[in-house]
Amino acid sequence: MKRTPKINKIGFLNVDKPSGIVSSAVVNKIKWLTGIACGHMGTLDPLASGVLPVGVGNATRLFDYFLNKKKEYIAEFTFGVSSDTLDSTGALTLGGRIPTEREIEEVLPEFFGEILQLPPKYSAKSVGGRRGYELARAGIEFELAPKKVHIYGMEMLGRSETSENAFRVRIECGGGTYIRSIGRDIAKRLGTNAVMSYLRRTQSGAFTIENAVPFSVLENDPTAEELERLIVPTESVLTFETLTLDAPRWEKIFDGVKIPTDRADGEYKFYNADGSFYGVAEVREGFAKLKTKLC
Repeated sequence: MKRTPKINKIGFLNVDKPSGIVSSAVVNKIKWLTGIACGHMGTLDPLASGVLPVGVGNATRLFDYFLNKKKEYIAEFTFGVSSDTLDSTGALTLGGRIPTEREIEEVLPEFFGEILQLPPKYSAKSVGGRRGYELARAGIEFELAPKKVHIYGMEMLGRSETSENAFRVRIECGGGTYIRSIGRDIAKRLGTNAVMSYLRRTQSGAFTIENAVPFSVLENDPTAEELERLIVPTESVLTFETLTLDAPRWEKIFDGVKIPTDRADGEYKFYNADGSFYGVAEVREGFAKLKTKLC
């Protein structure tokens, strides 16, 4: 039996996920509140907190347009310890020296730009149709291939207030970057070991922590009206220009016809006659066509 939606709006909920819960728990709560299928962009590990954009309804069709977005994190790395998961939730083994703040700061630029990064074995990377974390938990030996990631910059924020062996770093990177692997690689460069002991995502593309909704707000079961006020409209987070057509050409494009245009190649926002956001149009070699629709 098809569920009746509890709200009449699609878009994105920018949620501040707390540490200690899985990302799917946030999605499931929003599904229950809205009565609409939902999905999240960019999984946050249970240890991590911060920005978790959740697409409500057909807004999930826009996820591909956010694959190359920049992300920003505040990470804490604890030195002199290692773990099988590369973070403090795994089986910890003490060992390794504690570098100075200056030593860490001096090697950070070595990781800027496009680099090859080895993902953690405890990750969602697929190996032969199974997730890496499933194989690791089962004690199965396997290897992951390095992947290209982009690190735009890192800034040393100083020693942690809770541990003299831990240091905090602000990281700006591209999608698909594993922060746990950054901590491992920095420590390896300094001849020691480290685990990620704290992680907070402060930005994911257009979504920032300043505009994020605390998960506690959702746990308090807001009304449909309150929930709709929290939803970010789909078109507001797309940086594309708008494609405007005259009436005859506008009608034809809805029939799947490629329409001649002098606009530059690329993606454009496209609107219905009533001014509502319809989706994304694509222009290639002088012709426009509808690419992704939301209704």
